[in-house]
Amino acid sequence: MLELKNVGITLKKDGRELVRDFSFTLQSGDKAVIIGEEGNGKSTLLKYLYAPELVEGYCDCAGSVITRCKLAYLPQTMDEAYGDMPLCDFFADTEYYLHTDLLAQLGLSVDFLFSRQRMGSLSGGEKVKAQLARLCMMQPDILLLDEPTNDLDIPTLRWLERFIIRSRQPVLFISHDETLIERAANVIIHMEQLSGKTKPRISVARCGYGEYLSHRRQNFAHQEQVAQKQRDDYSRQMEKWRQIYNRVDHEQRVITRQDPGGARLLKKKMHTVLSMGKRFEREKEDFLDFPQEEAAILTRFAEHIALPAGKTVLDLELDALQAHGRCLARNIRLHVSGKERVGITGLNGVGKSTLLAFLWAQLKERQDIRAVYMPQDYREVLDFEKTPMQHLVESYAKDQVTKARTYLGSMRFTQEETGGKIGSLSGGQKAKLLFLDMVLQEANVLVLDEPTRNFSPLSGPVVRRALRDFGGTIISVSHDRKYLGEVCTTVYELTENGLRSVAELP
Repeated sequence: MLELKNVGITLKKDGRELVRDFSFTLQSGDKAVIIGEEGNGKSTLLKYLYAPELVEGYCDCAGSVITRCKLAYLPQTMDEAYGDMPLCDFFADTEYYLHTDLLAQLGLSVDFLFSRQRMGSLSGGEKVKAQLARLCMMQPDILLLDEPTNDLDIPTLRWLERFIIRSRQPVLFISHDETLIERAANVIIHMEQLSGKTKPRISVARCGYGEYLSHRRQNFAHQEQVAQKQRDDYSRQMEKWRQIYNRVDHEQRVITRQDPGGARLLKKKMHTVLSMGKRFEREKEDFLDFPQEEAAILTRFAEHIALPAGKTVLDLELDALQAHGRCLARNIRLHVSGKERVGITGLNGVGKSTLLAFLWAQLKERQDIRAVYMPQDYREVLDFEKTPMQHLVESYAKDQVTKARTYLGSMRFTQEETGGKIGSLSGGQKAKLLFLDMVLQEANVLVLDEPTRNFSPLSGPVVRRALRDFGGTIISVSHDRKYLGEVCTTVYELTENGLRSVAELP
């Protein structure tokens, strides 16, 4: 239904290959996920499959894509052209009345579809829901979804899992939500950049995510054992060969002219020894390489950062949470102590990001703590027209900039990426830059809005470990079930009646 033949994709700006000679067929029943570290070209590949003209401005492409069916594509961010469009116009060309069950599953009412509210004013999750609803109403043959989980609340995430699993159409999607990948994907397409981002590799496995990771670890361990044994055997062989060579060479040098027969025998023996050495060298060329793996790297927080467990970081009593003249929630009570890691979840549009921004306003001027903020929209704290190095040079002292340059290299930023505009970086790379800010500021209170949303599933465990080991306080909003379960010591659900403690995550 969708076939790739010898596809190659190269970035024009620096000649870096994202895809090399890749062939793949998306088959009936496939629920294929594209995974890989930040900036490896996952979104570019998906765009190219849907419409090559979407990437021709910044990529050179080779090979062919064969489609004999109707594709539907959900981009990672909503097209700006829809920002001022009322919802009623966005859904005007759909036969919504045939899809009432779908709307109910998404929690969307017909009134929502007929609203004059503009698309740009919707919450992040509402935008994703609206676009998903419109795509499904088009009844495509294949769904291409780029980060459909971004900003979705947990009930809608569960719906999306069921939707992908039960879908009659093949689905090719990118996601950072490990729970979704574990439950829904039956094909894994893993994009990697090896050898300092000079060598692309794409692995395809027709199995679940957990099985893929297990097989990958086993294969890597076996390959490493074989490669090491080959080299150990070679070292022993060469040591014996050197001993034989040295002995024959010595005998050749001391033999007298009175024994020409013995000299001829030694010369023949030396020829045999040299031939043996050349054979060993040829065999060495066929040794297995040690397995290369693209490791997920994130700068860790300093170990000395800590807050006393008894310190009150936040003691909030808010009668009403309001935005744009509308009351979102009432009677919000929240007490946060040192070393506590708080996660706040809740339905889309309930006001979680509004609440977090309000908390940040209360904390940022405090002198007894050092708080930093990671908003959902990175534009609030990053100038997308600047380069990462300009951002660091303007923000930090010279010794810190030197340290930051080292950190950027360790986090796999290339020279072109550190010197290019922040706006051209992937979401995960921007998130890494914000984490670097937090580390350099030695903050002891982190205010985080969806901190894991742009990290790959392979980076996810590393990010969660860094935050779990953080010695200060975390106040966060998240729909990431692994983050809430593994990092947060306390989880609340924000409702219109305030915060409710959550004992168990779905």
